[in-house]
Amino acid sequence: MIIQPRYGAALAREACEDFGASIMAECLTWIHFGDLHVDEADGYEGLSRFRELVAVAQARLGATVDLAFLPGDNANHGTDDQYARIAAAMSGLALPWHVLAGDHDFEPGDLTAMRAITARMAPYAETIAGYRCVFLDIVSAGKGGPDFRIDPDQRIWIERELSAAAVAGEPVAVFMHAYPGDLRDDPDGIAGLFAAHRVAFVDTGHTHYNELLNDGRVIYGATRSIGQIEEGKPGFSIVTLDDGVPSWRFQAIDDPWPLLQITSPADRRLITDPARTDNVPGRAFIVRAKAFGEADSVSLRIDENDAVPMTRVADTPSLWTASVDGVTDGLHRLTVRSGAGEDRIEILAGYLIAYLNLDK
Repeated sequence: MIIQPRYGAALAREACEDFGASIMAECLTWIHFGDLHVDEADGYEGLSRFRELVAVAQARLGATVDLAFLPGDNANHGTDDQYARIAAAMSGLALPWHVLAGDHDFEPGDLTAMRAITARMAPYAETIAGYRCVFLDIVSAGKGGPDFRIDPDQRIWIERELSAAAVAGEPVAVFMHAYPGDLRDDPDGIAGLFAAHRVAFVDTGHTHYNELLNDGRVIYGATRSIGQIEEGKPGFSIVTLDDGVPSWRFQAIDDPWPLLQITSPADRRLITDPARTDNVPGRAFIVRAKAFGEADSVSLRIDENDAVPMTRVADTPSLWTASVDGVTDGLHRLTVRSGAGEDRIEILAGYLIAYLNLDK
């Protein structure tokens, strides 16, 4: 995983007023299956991996995930047979699917054949779990190949959707095949639009690598290709936005379960708004984590201190919480464990509050 700091952001609300209150955090969670590149030339090896991962997701994730995402480059040559096989594999996972087109899907010169795997073609937007999810088309305005463009009408539509989300108080997640930097026309303008509207997360494909990029206002993510693996083992990523705070985990096919994901406070590398206490907490704060798969108990540890049991949040599948206090200013390692599963991040605690003398 590559993490590169860059530039500041996020919409969200505090989940509770004090440590005794019930936490009803609004979370959006999705599973990302990287570029499939389904092709007969490799004996449909990518398709076989995809079927295996879909079966794992169906068995393990249940109601803990809101949607499944395919970022494009689904059928390597955009043929009817390739899409028919993908559609059959997708039927193994009982989640709402959201599918984008990549340059390989556009190889025939249009996206007609791709309708076999999605009834809804981008661009479109949908509010899911209180988040405005914006799905973009960056291939149809180009000439094929990696000629990624957003036409003027879609640009106007994007700005309208982001503005409407701000008025409605909905944090935003954007889904597109490639980074704005890959666009041929005005890449900085699109990235600036996302930053100005404080988009919480932009999820992409195309790179074939696990990556996280932080421009200081927006977090960008990409997930390893399933069909054309250039690093490590096949798997999928899980992305969660917890009151707008992003977290990202990759689960390889043979990684242990349950999968643990610390959703709040933010990993120090994913801080986009230091003034928010779920980005840079004070000396007392709440930790939230998701456990995907069977988890009878979950514990929390800060640095080498004793483990603290976490409590399952009622009526919120997979979400666990614990309150901590007496944390010294500075950098700390936060670890959450359940059985063989573990997530570990670094957090910056107390420093901003102490520096600005805001706790007096």
